[in-house]
Amino acid sequence: MEENITQPKTTSIDIIIVADNAHSGLGKTLSDFINPDGKDAREFVYHSDTTTVAETGNSPQLYIVAGNSAELKALENKNALYVAIPGENLTEEAKAVMENLETTLDLGFTISDFVQMHHCGIPVEKVRSHLLTFRNGLTKIQLKKPAVLNDGLFGLDASRANELADYFDRKKENVKLMKFVPASGAASRMFKFICEFLAEFDSEKETINAYINRRKDEALKVFLIGIDKFPFFNDILKVTKEDPEYANLPKDQRYFNFVKTMLTHKAFDYANKPKGILPFHQYEGFTATPVHEHLRECAAYTTSNGVADVHFTISQEHLDGFLDAVKDAKNRVEAEHGITININFSYQHKQTDTIAVDVYNQPFRNDDGSLLFRPGGHGALIQNLNELHADIVFVKNIDNVSHNNVETIALYKKALAGLLIDLQEQVFACLRKIDQGDVTEQELRNMFAFAIAKLSVDVPEDIMKFTHEHRLDFAKKIFNRPIRVCGMVKNEGEPGGGPFWVKGDNGKLSLQIVESSQVDLDNPAQKDILLASTHFNPVDLVCGLKDYKGQKFDLNEFVDPATGFIVYKNKMGKDVKSYELPGLWNGAMAGWITVFAEVPLATFNPVKTVNDLLKPAHQPA
Repeated sequence: MEENITQPKTTSIDIIIVADNAHSGLGKTLSDFINPDGKDAREFVYHSDTTTVAETGNSPQLYIVAGNSAELKALENKNALYVAIPGENLTEEAKAVMENLETTLDLGFTISDFVQMHHCGIPVEKVRSHLLTFRNGLTKIQLKKPAVLNDGLFGLDASRANELADYFDRKKENVKLMKFVPASGAASRMFKFICEFLAEFDSEKETINAYINRRKDEALKVFLIGIDKFPFFNDILKVTKEDPEYANLPKDQRYFNFVKTMLTHKAFDYANKPKGILPFHQYEGFTATPVHEHLRECAAYTTSNGVADVHFTISQEHLDGFLDAVKDAKNRVEAEHGITININFSYQHKQTDTIAVDVYNQPFRNDDGSLLFRPGGHGALIQNLNELHADIVFVKNIDNVSHNNVETIALYKKALAGLLIDLQEQVFACLRKIDQGDVTEQELRNMFAFAIAKLSVDVPEDIMKFTHEHRLDFAKKIFNRPIRVCGMVKNEGEPGGGPFWVKGDNGKLSLQIVESSQVDLDNPAQKDILLASTHFNPVDLVCGLKDYKGQKFDLNEFVDPATGFIVYKNKMGKDVKSYELPGLWNGAMAGWITVFAEVPLATFNPVKTVNDLLKPAHQPA
């Protein structure tokens, strides 16, 4: 990336340091630390250290607040540009701030940009890397072949599933289990065609039937035909009937008022709420949200020693809604199953946001001149997953729940976990044997045979020609990784990723979950491989997060940064490009040991549009 990508360099920068008496010499230290190097005209001018913001005169270009958080409010009231250094080693942290400021300005950003990045916790080097990605583009995944039954995908018939589920039940009391549910997704797409109807339908110009025919809107037709089967029907109808003219309204107007109430009334406002707290299923006496259904599933397969732990990742602005949904569901499920459920939430970290650019790959700015950062996609959740304290984690999307398939779902969830534990125990045994230092040549052969047959690891055919030490190093490298067992369902045309053998830059093959957007569809051979896939990724993962010594893996070490996504959005009527991090179950787990296993379609019941709630899996049996 070239220097000076946005603005010319500043020639002189005035900085005031607000510090307590213990750090009164910080300005002098920084002045000695960074001096003009002869290449640039830039110079940092440090003003006398002062204890309070009120003591400063004219506003400088930047404040550095060292160990004095009480002054932050005063700076915010002045709309001043500042960075706070609250740490214990203030001198070293202040030096790091100045180095980052130098780098930011060298790239042509402004001091205001630097402060914005600092407050968000976004390293400037990460911004630089993402800008390079926009400029150079992303390399497409190289598919070798689809993963199919007996070639990268294990079959799980009912007998084998029951065997593995029983194995899991025997082992589960000795491990810490947790369910991890990405739940920040908004319901706007669920109601997209309904929102369009509300915005465009004019009862004075046409009937609803004419609108449906003109737009060929089959989705709206299905919605209206099945309207009384939705779990929210009675609640919304009750509100619409409060209109004193309701009985005299024509049928079309009643339908329109129902839709308007559903989308705009403060008690509903469904398109602006997260999916996780919407009514999905009707039970005797109450309606259940996806949160409720995930807790019900926890009782079925993630309970150990009478306790179930579940972690939802949500948007911070929706916390209150989730707390309300959780309270009723938790009490109901705990009473029904006699267990204790521990529930935690986390947000997608702001430091995982990524910079947006315009069509010329220049940083996009908001109306106020600030940089536009966008959420980094579900791949950012690898940080949330990395912070969990659990041995085995079940990963499942918030909208993939069922009214009446819980027994089947639980059986195959436990089967996947049983398979994980079985494989994990064998992997750990190999690693402990390697640590002992007395591995024979035949034992190594057996280890490699296991890695090939059960873990689908690409082991060089001539591995036994290497030195014994090299073979041991290679064996430890392929085994000492987090393990994920991923359920896969038969492909019936659902959009999304699937299981493939992928060829890496080093020529080695590995099993990966690949999205169509990662494939070069202009290459006929690659497109043919994609279309030949027999299975689909329902996001049904069981993950082992600890190594053979019981220590947590640092999951960041197993991310492939080259597998992100460039997406196109619109902001203020202008085209914007945004970089999404490698997907949570795609590139974010690219370095894991990956095992694919077939699970029944009955375990996959996503709600992508509101009409999916009319499917049998979401209706009372």
